[in-house]
This record gives sequence, structure tokens and C-alpha cells, in this order.
Amino acid sequence: MPSTTPQTDLQNIKIGIIGLGYVGLPLGVEFAKKYKVTGFDTGKRRVEDLCTGKDHTLTVNEAELKAAIEAGKNTDNGFVCTDDIEQIRNCNIYIVTVPTPVDRINRPDLTHLYKASETVGKVLKKGDIVIYESTVYPGATEEECVPMLEKASGLKFNIDFFAGYSPERINPGDKEHTLTKVMKVTSGSTTETADRVDQLYRSIIPAGTHKATSIKVAEAAKVIENAQRDINIAFVNELAKIFHRLDIDTDEVLQAAGTKWNFLKFKPGLVGGHCIGVDPYYLARKAQQVGYHPEIILAGRRLNDGMGEYVAHEVVRLMVRKDIVVKDANILVLGITFKENCPDVRNSKVVDILNTLKGYDTNLTVFDPHAEPADVKHEYGWNSSKTLDRSIDYDAVIIAVAHDEFKTLDLHKISKPNKVIYDVKGILDKDSVDGRL
Repeated sequence: MPSTTPQTDLQNIKIGIIGLGYVGLPLGVEFAKKYKVTGFDTGKRRVEDLCTGKDHTLTVNEAELKAAIEAGKNTDNGFVCTDDIEQIRNCNIYIVTVPTPVDRINRPDLTHLYKASETVGKVLKKGDIVIYESTVYPGATEEECVPMLEKASGLKFNIDFFAGYSPERINPGDKEHTLTKVMKVTSGSTTETADRVDQLYRSIIPAGTHKATSIKVAEAAKVIENAQRDINIAFVNELAKIFHRLDIDTDEVLQAAGTKWNFLKFKPGLVGGHCIGVDPYYLARKAQQVGYHPEIILAGRRLNDGMGEYVAHEVVRLMVRKDIVVKDANILVLGITFKENCPDVRNSKVVDILNTLKGYDTNLTVFDPHAEPADVKHEYGWNSSKTLDRSIDYDAVIIAVAHDEFKTLDLHKISKPNKVIYDVKGILDKDSVDGRL
């Protein structure tokens, strides 16, 4: 008789994590405290580093990672990392945590998800559960991923194997809202599966879980979390443009308005990264497929996507007002990662500032103590450095990312007496800068 319920119980769990990035790694380390976990990643260098307890993303505590790896050598729990698919064949729960970006014209790119599903399908067995954490549009798990699992495995969905969806809520660089401290949304393809998935996550997350009524509901909840933030940031970005023309300091306005109990305290800025700058496009694409053209969501995206160019033009305008020749000017850009105190440069909107200023024939220097120059070169073709070039007297300095190192940097010692300082993130006192959002 074919299986009609998932066979896995919490006493006999072997977990396979597919993708060991910002989401998969902390998940694997936490699960490894109670269960046997095998982390699979196609990046051979990444796997080698993790096996020695090194995490260049700085997502997990190094001591915890080393302890999990050591435990995996000798006990019934612990963490094993591999790039060999055969090492995950004996798992009975698979959790997919691969990235879901957009392409050059902002269409959802499910390539990583398809490949991960095919990988899992090759080792899938009767009774197994496959849980997806990657951000997708509502319906993607069952409409896109499940058919890949069926094709690769030869098994039937909800008869031989089962699926779940539990959207990730990892915030890179945030040491306060970590995995176990944030409530987790869970769901499953059957009632029994939903219960088991919820029980699994509850076993490692003291903050608790919320069991959604369906996989689609859980998928939708994820995309609107970040779409909501995107729209709110777009609103304050637009306010910043308006208040600038009215010669009003935006931060002072937000502080005053923030004294009301129900005012949402968002700040203007560049919106990049893997979530806020991407997820709204997933929801918009699905909406368009069912015949609805989203207006507010896409309007927010357009406004936020234009902020890098806006900052660059503001810097040029301020330079002209100070009689600083723009052509061949030396401009220092502080930070190129997508957020503060984080080494990840993917989908950084600082690049929009660089590309716009390049059009003015300026000489640009990018200094970021957290970003690997090789990653910056690979992603964008720009040269950057982890050390500051103090041999140049800069005509303008742009604080693009709020790294802690920049808060104490004496900008006057590295720039000309007549210069422009533009503070995108508002980390300096307004009287010490020429412009800010």
C-alpha cells in the first residue's frame, strides 16, 4: 500500500539542509543541537571552510559552528557539511534554503530552486518531507517545485512524499533578531504534514510558531512582509525628496511625527539586499499572471530603485554649488555592501550611485572594510578596498553604508578643505555634513 502520511517522527529525524548561506547555515547549526543534520552545498570552497568552522558570512557564532561540526563526527546529532549528494540520501526531511533572486529586468529567477528540487528528487524516498524556506510567490512550491520533485524521484506528491513551507526570517547582520528569537510561520501539504512541520520547528524555536492554513498562505505571508516594508520606505524616500525642496530636515520631521504612538518609524535610504528589494517583484509577477496589475507595489519599487541615482545627482549639485569641478574630481564612497556591518554585496544599491557618478567622469574610490574586493569585482566589475587610501585628498565623500567603522572616521583629514560630505544613512550630525537623505 502507498504511504498516505509522512513517516518521519521527531525520534527518528535526519535532516538535509540544501544551501548553506545566510538561511541554511544557522538553521543547520540550530537543528544540529537536537538532530543529525547534513548540510549540502554545491560550493566546494564553502563546504571546506564550514568543515573547519569558518563562516565568511559571519552569520553564526564560530564556537557554535565548531561545536556542531565536532558533534557531527561522533554523536547521533551534530552537523556534517558536504557537496556530495550521496551524503544526504539517508535523510528523511529536506529543507531547501537556496536564494531566489530576480533577473536583469526584475523577473523572478527560480533557477536555484529548480536545481535544488532536482537534487532532492534524486534522493527522495517514500514518506519523506521536503520543506522550502526560499522566498517565492504564492503557489510556487506546489506548482513549480513539487513537479520537479515528482519527475526526478518518480514518486507521487501527497501519496509517496510530502511538502512544507516555512519562510525564512533571517536578517543578515542582526545579532538581536536571530533564528530562535523570531516566531516561525509553518505549513504543510496535508494536515498531518503541517502538524509535523510545525512540531519540528517548535522543537528548536522558543519564540514559537504560527501554523498557516495552507502552503499558499505561508508563501503569501512572506512576500507581503517585505513588500510592506518596501512601500513604507518608498513613502519616506519620497518625503525626503519633498522636504529637501522645502528646505526641511527629513530626520527632524520623522522624529517629531514619531512621538505619536501609531506612527511607523521608517527612515529613507537605499533599498537593496535579497528580501525587501526583491520580494515585491515576486508578488507583482504572480498578480500579473492572474490579470491584475499592481500599482502601489510597483510604484514603491520604482521609487526605491531610483534612490541611488538621486543621491549621485544631489552630490554633483552640491559640488557645483561649492565651485568644485566635477570632471576628474576624486570622490570617496564609504561602503558597498547592501547593509551595515555585513559582508554581502549582492543586490547592493550603492552601485547605482557609482554608475551614475561614473557618467560624470569622476575618479571613484570605494572603501569597505567588510566587503571582499573579489566579490565586488565579480558582482559589479568595480574595484574596492578593505583599507582606506589616505594618499588622496577627496573632493567629496559619500557615506553610503552605516558600518560602525565609519562613525568614528575623521573625514576632514582625508578630504580637501572645500569638499562635499553626503550622509546617505544619517549617521553623522547634520551640521557636519553638506547633505543627507
